[in-house]
Amino acid sequence: MLGAALLKVGFVALVVNEVRGLVLAAPVLYGMYLAGGTWMALWLGFCSLAGIAVSVAAPLFLARRLNLIPARAAR
Repeated sequence: MLGAALLKVGFVALVVNEVRGLVLAAPVLYGMYLAGGTWMALWLGFCSLAGIAVSVAAPLFLARRLNLIPARAAR
């Protein structure tokens, strides 16, 4: 019973992490737009978005690797 509760809490944490990634990406994209698309703005934006993507994708990858989330839905 405790394991099921912890699994549900972990799933909610993964969803919240995805939302956090979207919230963090918005100011980066807006800053790139305000900078006028210069190479430096594009590079800094790419690096910021890549860091956000890694912080969002790494927990999902780990959860799938530990078989906490099924890789594909069974039909």
